[in-house]
Amino acid sequence: MTDGILVAAHELKAPLCLLRQLALSLPEAERFGSRAHLESQIVEVSERALRQVEDLTKISRLADSHFTMEPVGVRGVCESVVRELTPLFTQADRRLSQHYANRSRLAIANRDLLYSIIYNFCANALHYAGDNTPSELRVLDRQNYIQIRVRDFGPALPTKIWREFQHGGLSQPTSIAMRPGSSGLGLYIVTQFAHHMRAELGAIRHRDGTSFFVNLPVSHQASLFSRKEL
Repeated sequence: MTDGILVAAHELKAPLCLLRQLALSLPEAERFGSRAHLESQIVEVSERALRQVEDLTKISRLADSHFTMEPVGVRGVCESVVRELTPLFTQADRRLSQHYANRSRLAIANRDLLYSIIYNFCANALHYAGDNTPSELRVLDRQNYIQIRVRDFGPALPTKIWREFQHGGLSQPTSIAMRPGSSGLGLYIVTQFAHHMRAELGAIRHRDGTSFFVNLPVSHQASLFSRKEL
């Protein structure tokens, strides 16, 4: 677990170093009229760092009764994540496309934890998107599940990480040397939240990237309501 703590400390240190660098650049930005742009970067970096710290705090509270399961509208959660991350993708000159092909609208989940899972998947993909290869957020029906999948076009996912995801995810924060910019801490957070929701995690390796996904059981609440009305 010591290695995991070191990875987490390194990942949390990185945005602090970037914030310091950006803050030191403010006087020069003032002279060249780009202070507003730099300030927006500072806000965005700090918000991402704060979200990661908040997610780690949630892990310590998973055993409490704060994160109950209920029917959740999957598309609405996805769209909320996209709205929050769009400025980051725009700032980095990247794109995130969305495709909804699910007929089932409600899944059994916890909205806050699901939000964090989708956010971490998309934040990882942010580093591997461009005009011709935008990251892709897809929502699909899979038998009795709704699958939320995020596709990127980065370097190959290391076999060790792929195998861990095929068996439930990361047991501790892990450095991913072959994929600079990817957050092993973020994938660890995803694992903890998915386990709490009893959701299935997985990863698909492509020739030109990786898809991470989570499968959530479909809620039949909507169909029950429809039958009652009949």
